[in-house]
Order: sequence, then C-alpha cells, then structure tokens
Amino acid sequence: MSKTASLSYEHAGLAQGYRVIAGIDEAGRGAWAGPVAAGAVVLPLDRPDLPQLLEGVYDSKQMTARARLRIVDQIKTVSLAWGVGRAEADEIDRIGIVAATCTAMGRALDVVMQTVTPDYLLLDSIRWTSLTLPHLALIRGDSLSLSIAAASILAKVTRDSWMTEYDRLYPTYGFAANKGYGVAKHAAALIEHGTCPIHRLSFSPMANPRLPLL
Repeated sequence: MSKTASLSYEHAGLAQGYRVIAGIDEAGRGAWAGPVAAGAVVLPLDRPDLPQLLEGVYDSKQMTARARLRIVDQIKTVSLAWGVGRAEADEIDRIGIVAATCTAMGRALDVVMQTVTPDYLLLDSIRWTSLTLPHLALIRGDSLSLSIAAASILAKVTRDSWMTEYDRLYPTYGFAANKGYGVAKHAAALIEHGTCPIHRLSFSPMANPRLPLL
C-alpha cells in the first residue's frame, strides 16, 4: 500500500478553532534554472473518506513522476480550493531564494483566496517572516501533513510541466529530464554553451564570471 500523509496536524488546527486550513509547499528551490513554484491546497477536512480519496498523497520527492501525475487531478477535484504561484529566476537573483519562495507561496495563496479564505496555514519548514496569518511550519511537513503533501505534488507537477516547455525553447540543457537541477549533463552544457535566460545567475556555478551568457 502506498504511503499517505496524515491529517493529525489538520485535526489539531481544527481543535484550536480554525476552520479553513491551507497546506502550502514549494518545488524547485534548489534548481539552477527556472522559476520556483509553490502550491496551496485547502482540503475538505469534514469528509471522513478524505484519506481514502487521497490515498498515496505523500512527499512529492518520494513519489515517481507517474504516481504524481496519476494523483494530481484527484487532488484538484477533491480540494475546496487550490492554487499555484511562481517566482521567476530574475526575482530569485534580485531578492534571494528564500524571499522568492515566500513570494511564490503568497501568489499561490492569493489564488486560493479567490475561492475561500484560509484562517490557518500548514507549511513545509521555511522562514516566511512577513506572514501574518496563524501558521505552523513543519520540518518534513510534506511527509507529515496531507494538505502540505497535496500542495507539494501540485507544485512539483506544475513546475515539471513548465520546465518541459522551457526545454523546447532551450534544448541544450536537458530541462525536460533534469527540470533545471544540477546534474552532470546540465553542468557540461553550461561549460560549453553558458547560461540561458532562465538560469539563476546568483547561484553557483552560474555566478562564475568565466561562463558566457546567452
């Protein structure tokens, strides 16, 4: 049986009096190229069959691409609201990856708030200093909270699709396969061809002044 994240933190939030709980997580924070993405999901916590409906929803990094694709539409269908936000490579270079990740999370939350208004957030651990809503940041939250896990899958699947599109624009780097992460083929392409417009120039090795800029 596939691993499924728990609802214990959601139930603890409900016990504290919160009623609309959103899980938020990111994808692509450590990549060399492309945007950082964030997903936000509000699940119907009053449904007793929710764990069965979302069986297999877990930390997206521990799931295969096929498993993520198989469940992402179910997440969207079951959720009361969901949204995806992004921060571009130039934003990451300008304000830093942590702030850019929080920006992407805020944009995902803005999409959710067009449908419902969360009063409590569950986050995979990140220092979001400007956040004013009540929240709980959990280390390895995407394996502990079903809401965060659902958000992590949504962010990962969406970002992967963006990187596949970028692969058509910049085929040299193998973005469809590596999703912008620093694998050997990507590193070799940087040495041979330099960077492209979606590389994060503040990240190593792109910050190497000897690399040509396309």
